[in-house]
This record gives sequence, C-alpha cells and structure tokens, in this order.
Amino acid sequence: MGRIVDAAYSTMIRAILENRTPNLFALSYNMDDWKVTDVLLIPHFAFPISAIEKRKPLSPTARRAGWVGCNILLHAIPPDARIAIVRAGKPTPPAEVRREYARLKPLAQLEPKQRGWTLDVLNGVRSLGKKDFNIAEAYTLEAHLSRLHPANHNVQPKIRQQLQVLRDLGLVEFCGSGNYRLR
Repeated sequence: MGRIVDAAYSTMIRAILENRTPNLFALSYNMDDWKVTDVLLIPHFAFPISAIEKRKPLSPTARRAGWVGCNILLHAIPPDARIAIVRAGKPTPPAEVRREYARLKPLAQLEPKQRGWTLDVLNGVRSLGKKDFNIAEAYTLEAHLSRLHPANHNVQPKIRQQLQVLRDLGLVEFCGSGNYRLR
C-alpha cells in the first residue's frame, strides 16, 4: 500500500485543519484466495497535510467537471502512526495495538498545524534509517521540509523545536550534545 484514493481534496485538508479527521483502517487482501493480509490503523490525529496528494481536476466533460480529489500517501505518515492490527495475515495482539495507540495519543493534544510539522520531522528522522542520530543529520532534512512547508524560512530552528516536542511526547530521547535516540 503506497497510496489510498480518498475523497475531495479541500474537504480532507479542512478536516485535518479543523481536527475532524476520522481514524483510517486500511485493509489489504490476497486477490487469489480473498484472505486478509494486512490491516493498518492510522489514528485521526496522525494525518499531516503533507500526506495528502491533490489529484488533477475532473475533465470539463465529466459529470462533476472540475472536482478535485486526493490520495493519502502512506509513506508520508510516520511508521509509528501506521499501527498494524493484522500483519502478513497474523493478528497483532490487542495489548500491543493498544500500547502503540497510547504511545501516539499525546500527538492529539497538539494543534493541527504544529502536529503536521511534528509528524513531518518524525517521519524525516525515521527516514534516516537509524535509531541514534545527531542534529547535523536532522538538518539534512531541511530541503525536504522546506518543500513541505514553503512558508517557513527558518527550517533549522523549526527542526530543533520539533525535536523538543517529540522529546516531550516521549517519541525521541535527547542524549545530550546534539544527539538523539528514537524510542
């Protein structure tokens, strides 16, 4: 699953900004035997705007000419926020699902715009592919984050701020001297 076709782009963006996004359960199955292979839960508070891809408008000859839909880009949602309920056909123990959800729940307290930055920085540091990283490595995300948030011209200070937020939420540990550890 890389992208999920969703409904109207403007409606989804408004739902994120107004904190009204529903939980998403994404199901994959084997088409040969119709067996469920994977079920993911993406909590309602885990959708950054950067995970919403605008589709091109419907053609002028379409019944709903000009309507613009969207896709949900799963790679733009941090792996932490993609909670496996079923993985490779095997159910995840309920206690583990609850524990993962509870670990993310503090994100719901953040304002939606700040939450977008926090999720984007978390996704970025996860993309480094290592548990331990330093501030210089986090700064390598600057160009990517600048594209996601073009109105912000102080990306490095924002990265530092969001690392502090992630620390306060218990998702990142500050180890001193500009060193961090993903939890």
